[in-house]
Amino acid sequence: MASGTTAPPPPASLPRIVAASLIGTTIEWYDFFLYGSAAALVFNKLFFPDSDPLVGTLLSFLTYAVGFAARPLGALVFGHYGDRLGRKKLLVLSLVLMGGATFAIGLLPTHATVGSAAPVLLTTLRLVQGFALGGEWGGAVLLVSEHGDARRRGFWASWPQTGAPAGQLLATGVLSLLTAVLSDDAFGSWGWRIPFLLSGVLVIVGLWIRLSVDESPVFKEALERAEARRGTETEKLPLVSVLRHHWRDVLVAMGARMAENISYYVITAFILVYATTSAGVSKQTALNAVLIGSAVHFAVIPAWGALSDRVGRRPVYLLGAAGVGLWMFPFFALVDTGSFGYLILAVTVGLVLHGAMYAPQAAFFAEMFATRMRYSGASIGAQFASVAAGAPAPLIATALLSDYDSSTPIALYVIAAAVLTLIAVGVSRETRHRDLAQVEGDSEEPSGAAAAAEARTV
Repeated sequence: MASGTTAPPPPASLPRIVAASLIGTTIEWYDFFLYGSAAALVFNKLFFPDSDPLVGTLLSFLTYAVGFAARPLGALVFGHYGDRLGRKKLLVLSLVLMGGATFAIGLLPTHATVGSAAPVLLTTLRLVQGFALGGEWGGAVLLVSEHGDARRRGFWASWPQTGAPAGQLLATGVLSLLTAVLSDDAFGSWGWRIPFLLSGVLVIVGLWIRLSVDESPVFKEALERAEARRGTETEKLPLVSVLRHHWRDVLVAMGARMAENISYYVITAFILVYATTSAGVSKQTALNAVLIGSAVHFAVIPAWGALSDRVGRRPVYLLGAAGVGLWMFPFFALVDTGSFGYLILAVTVGLVLHGAMYAPQAAFFAEMFATRMRYSGASIGAQFASVAAGAPAPLIATALLSDYDSSTPIALYVIAAAVLTLIAVGVSRETRHRDLAQVEGDSEEPSGAAAAAEARTV
């Protein structure tokens, strides 16, 4: 099937699909980032009060990292059933799980009430969050990618990606408002629970919108072909097919996420620790800087996605990886000034460069895999990398700061991740002309024609 032959949906349906994916990812990321911000600000005192302040922060970030450990399991389970049953059903389930866990965190007793049971309960709910998020991302970006016009796939698929800064914006905004109107004692006593409990309301809205959309037409066609073949050949598990036909693509996706994932959590989560402990910046100032940077991040992601439709996924991605690596030393130098303006500049430029990786990522990863293994392939590649990248990033950065009392090792850590990403994306093939409905791709690697089309775009 020739590139770009998939008929676009009616004009009114695609924005609705985008809205359903966007609001779901926004809510899921709100839940996830809310935990990260709370881990940096209050969880060390509420759940690990017997520890040294910095050690307590490390333990708090350790529970934060536990959520990442569950994401590969979520990717495997949701990917398998998403490739078997459809994208929509699994997206509804992921939203319920994430929202329910977040709401329950808002009701948790603290260490002062139930002792060591408090961090155990917190860690359990964090595992549920990670499991749900491991299945959310792949389904959300695929639902849009498989509905959209191939010529503007990078642009449309980048919109679910804006759910990350939108969720960050919402989580940081709520926390910033609460810390501004409440005293430290009130916030630490009960105010921190409010944003977690708000998740229940957000999930109801998200479910209402998400249940109103249709299943991906590309998936429906692939499912019909699979049903027609059933009985004439043995159907492989999606995971088995991914590892057999797309293992190189999985490795590329994992490598591509290193700089993107690590830099993001250093810029948005660890910065709350570094700015308040090393640069003498107040919690409110640090939160406001992340808030402003996230707003700009939200705005530039679709622009980077549109650019990837014109020049390719790889050039935009490589620009972002190189830019983030080069920005790390200026980033910390600006934060060290303690100036609010320079702090905003440091975070905003970092997030704009991060967006150059994050925006084309959705289309890039979707285009690597065939329809009946796409949910599994994209989710596995993205979420397995998060265990080595985003999960330990705040933990490693905090430990480096504790050991060396300097930002230099942290900057070098992010630069090393950028080098890995440059290598992974540099050896990959360009994918922007690939047809997601390609029949040959349902069981084999890209056909000779598709590979040749990709080669011409490199």
